[in-house]
Amino acid sequence: MGRVFVVDLEGRTYKCKFCKTPLALADELVSREFHCRGGKAYLFNNAANITVGTLEERSMLSGMHTVADIFCCCCGQIVGWKYEAAHEMRQKYKEGKFVLERGRIVDGFESEFYIDTHPNMSDAEDA
Repeated sequence: MGRVFVVDLEGRTYKCKFCKTPLALADELVSREFHCRGGKAYLFNNAANITVGTLEERSMLSGMHTVADIFCCCCGQIVGWKYEAAHEMRQKYKEGKFVLERGRIVDGFESEFYIDTHPNMSDAEDA
């Protein structure tokens, strides 16, 4: 196998939970309202430092889709999937987008995801 080159992402990133490789920019986040077998997931316009698996037809909560699992290019862990095609017209907006499973990624700003956390607040301000 050849050498792995990692794209350095500028700005706030979401990283692989296992090896901390940057996978997506926060600016590319489309929705936090997705779900997977393991819980919540996030939809992104783009992802980096991934490899794309084999296409397969998968029945999901929103209907039948053609998807491919995506893996971290450094550690090989599955981190989500890519929507290649949607069979229903109302789901076409997902085509070409990436889903990263929340349990497999961390926020590059924090050590984990804390959606309601305000990083600039002290304990006294939080009260």
